[in-house]
Amino acid sequence: QVQLVESGGGLVQAGGSTRLSCAASGRTFSNYAMGWFRQAPGKEREFVGAISWRGGGTNYARAVKSRFTISRTNAKSTVYLQMNSLRPEDTAVYYCAAGDNFPGLGANKYEYWGQGTQVTVSS
Repeated sequence: QVQLVESGGGLVQAGGSTRLSCAASGRTFSNYAMGWFRQAPGKEREFVGAISWRGGGTNYARAVKSRFTISRTNAKSTVYLQMNSLRPEDTAVYYCAAGDNFPGLGANKYEYWGQGTQVTVSS
């Protein structure tokens, strides 16, 4: 079992930045590729980005590429999502997930999920 806990987020003004963290516990963190997803009200959960087991590879959804950056620190069992140039359409609950696949573009590629953290971008 892997437990994931997201933190960060909150209310941010359009054009601003924030960073989400996802702390893992349980099994060896470096055994898992990590992904970030988001879900806005009334919409399906969508892929945001993913990072490979040691952080050498990343993959992003077109909507966030060049604005968001995923990184990880395996020694701290933590993955991060740095979000810059935020837009109101980035408002969503953001989830981190752990899985065996990279790049895991679909939610079904991930075995473990955090509880999510709200990011609200005001215009």
